[in-house]
Amino acid sequence: MSQQFDVLVIGGGPGGYVAAIRAAQLGFNTACCESNPYADPKGEPRLGGTCLNVGCIPSKALLHTSHLFEEAGHAFAEQGISVGTPRIDVPRMIGRKSEIVDKLTAGIKGLFKKNNVTLLKGHGAFVGQGAAGWQVKVGEEVVEARQVIVATGSKARHLPGIAVDNKLICDNIGALDIDAVPRKLAIIGAGVIGLEMGSVWRRLGSEVTILEAAPDFLAAADVDLSREALKLLTKQGLSLNMGVRIGEVKTSKKGVSIAYVDKEGKEHKLDADRLIVSVGRIPNTDGLDAEAVGLKLDERGMIEVDEHCKTNVAGIWAVGDVVRGPMLAHKAMEEGVMVAELIAGQAGHCNFDTIPFVIYTSPEMAWVGKTEQQLKAEGVAYKVGKIPFLANGRALGMGAPEGFVKMLADARTDRILGVHIIGAGASELIAEAVVAMEFGGASEDLARICHAHPTLSEVVHEAALSCDKRALHF
Repeated sequence: MSQQFDVLVIGGGPGGYVAAIRAAQLGFNTACCESNPYADPKGEPRLGGTCLNVGCIPSKALLHTSHLFEEAGHAFAEQGISVGTPRIDVPRMIGRKSEIVDKLTAGIKGLFKKNNVTLLKGHGAFVGQGAAGWQVKVGEEVVEARQVIVATGSKARHLPGIAVDNKLICDNIGALDIDAVPRKLAIIGAGVIGLEMGSVWRRLGSEVTILEAAPDFLAAADVDLSREALKLLTKQGLSLNMGVRIGEVKTSKKGVSIAYVDKEGKEHKLDADRLIVSVGRIPNTDGLDAEAVGLKLDERGMIEVDEHCKTNVAGIWAVGDVVRGPMLAHKAMEEGVMVAELIAGQAGHCNFDTIPFVIYTSPEMAWVGKTEQQLKAEGVAYKVGKIPFLANGRALGMGAPEGFVKMLADARTDRILGVHIIGAGASELIAEAVVAMEFGGASEDLARICHAHPTLSEVVHEAALSCDKRALHF
């Protein structure tokens, strides 16, 4: 007789493992299957998905190391600190990154054990419907579950004619394991991965050129933020080329050669030691055998769901990168919790209007809610409060005067519609805006709250004051 569960989660990434833990907390007999071993020497499934193994966590470790390296080489002297010329031990940097990943993946297994979640090793694929629920083949075993949550995540999208070997030509996986600082690094794609990985290797000494097909830089961000980011990243030394068309890519013993046409129609050839391809991601739904249960996918291979992550098949749910919305780990986690609570008959909740976006360059960028261009297009009357970090004592003391906080509020009700930050600590500061917006807060609500002095959070406070034209320090 096959194993039977109340809830089976297919995929152990952020959406999957969180959904499994929450379902178990609610009293369900819960299992989670995971097949991808990534680089595990024993071939064991590594929980945490792309985010923990080859995405969010390892990239932030490299960003932190490279930031310290650049600070030591360029910023310390301004503060009277002399350390000589810093040197980077790339294998040690990569090793530290891997140690952090190992610790956290093991931690999730510990959480499974603590919450009595059964970990099943193997790829999950639908078989059909059995007497006790939906049948899913996991490895060589068929298990049954009354409720199934699909959380299989996404994988890097590759370009036709460009063979990724994760040595000379890398996607997000290979980009995290480059074993030496490339003299010249080319990157196709000026999105989050391209900008963050470009920043890492630029700080460590690479000459970095980023090629982007879109005509505008960070078009999804607020126009003021994207303009400031382009200015600052270019000043740092990243070569950002927009509106290009990629041609033939050739590899040789010397490296990689990329032919492209710029926005003026001029042909170029870029020679580099390494190439990173970061042109978006696609859902991991191949091999799921969705047709076995009649699960509906769209033309992009994403599972179709409603606002509560219900699929067209009763008892089957889907969360994270395999469904609509931004491919963000924290969005997947929120959906995972929501689904587990809905299965339990509770009022699960996920507000897609207050999901924050972050890019961990230096300075960091973060935003939540509407952009100014969106409000203009929608015909919404709004007011703006915008304060630079240059006016903040803590930012000056940190040697981080770049950037600003921009707040958009409804001109009639004063309700906060969007907050956009580029500057030191943006990834942390955005949380205050998310809380305020989640509770329907107005700019006056933040303006009336006492913020500790001196802190970076005072820039958020001043931006809120500025919405009513009563900023005190700018």
